[in-house]
Amino acid sequence: MSGTKSGGHADDPFQEGGGSLLRQPKAVWATAGASVVAFMGIGLVDPILPSIARGLHASNSQVSLLFTSYFLITAVAMLVTGFVSSRIGGRRTLLAGLALVVVFAALSGMSGSVGELVGFRAGWGLGNALFVSTSLAVIVGAAAGGSAAAILLYESALGLGMACGPLLGAILGDMKWRYPFFGTAALMAIGFVAITAFLKEQHRPARKTSLLDPLRALGHGGLASAAVAAFFYNYAFFTVLAFTPFVLDMSPSRSGGVFFAWGVLLAVFSVLVAPRLQHRFGSLKVLGGSLLLLAADLLVLGYGDHTTAVVCTVLSGAFIGLNNTVFTELALGVSDTPRPVASAGYNFVRWFAAAAAPFLAPKIEEWTDLHVPFVVAAAAAAVGAGIVAVRRRALTIEAAEPEPRHAARDGVSAFAN
Repeated sequence: MSGTKSGGHADDPFQEGGGSLLRQPKAVWATAGASVVAFMGIGLVDPILPSIARGLHASNSQVSLLFTSYFLITAVAMLVTGFVSSRIGGRRTLLAGLALVVVFAALSGMSGSVGELVGFRAGWGLGNALFVSTSLAVIVGAAAGGSAAAILLYESALGLGMACGPLLGAILGDMKWRYPFFGTAALMAIGFVAITAFLKEQHRPARKTSLLDPLRALGHGGLASAAVAAFFYNYAFFTVLAFTPFVLDMSPSRSGGVFFAWGVLLAVFSVLVAPRLQHRFGSLKVLGGSLLLLAADLLVLGYGDHTTAVVCTVLSGAFIGLNNTVFTELALGVSDTPRPVASAGYNFVRWFAAAAAPFLAPKIEEWTDLHVPFVVAAAAAAVGAGIVAVRRRALTIEAAEPEPRHAARDGVSAFAN
């Protein structure tokens, strides 16, 4: 893709094929609504991390394990979700994921120790992986108006969930830190009922996915390069998401407002801005520049005063939105591996960084000082940019798929998958 410029939506997703974004079957709305809640669960704990630490008499590094356990299980589950959904079907996979989230979110709210909470978040991560990895394929398969409208609807759900998760956590967390977990369980239970009532089983893929297929896909140099670069980027990303709340040290409501603004920028730059910049400058230039800007933003965040830290936290959402979109499109187009398999292998690698950053950032602070975790995160983002530059030729798109925003049609998303 180094010499390729990627466009945005070539078609009008609001009127493709005579359909409309808003005129969708109930099954689509049920799945999209549950997707919003699933994405909310990722950032839900952000505003209440300090409250959880106080409530359970835990250290910052112990509470950060809520992210580590969640994303460690998510990474491993990437090898399993395709195996499961290709055998039991999309509807049953969605319902299994929702059921796990309902159970483990409720158990999280009843935790009596930080160890219990970390364990229940791991179960929650498995459920979310099963649901999120399948939901886009289900929406595209059931939607009216063509794939562009379905993908836009899904990505809107993604952005809304990422923005509203911290807000819900703040509103309920202001009353008690346990309430956001119960709220998520209740909303996901509603999603379970809605999907049970409105979604019919879809056709299963002709070929069943094996557990080793995603690992074999990483034998392609371009896909492996994208995955390793994304690994370093994700370390920077999740340092912001999991460690910054301790640095800001704000009330749940104020912290929720900061991360709501962060999520809005993430959604806008992922869905609206990234395709336009790709079309003008090319994907690799956008990715390299965005990673370097994220690195600079993290350095200023780490060494600035409190107001500067708030501004830089919000601003990082813009760079993260750009990176999420371009990285996923690279991973899906750089090899001729079937997209769900390529996505699983790519995400298997990068989610390990999402598990590592929340654990290491507080530890680095304990060993050094408050600034160094952000220096490490900035260095990780810069390393990602370096890999993109050095492996530029390997990262050139080889697959003949001219419309990158349609690359999600096989069941992947710019963030969650």
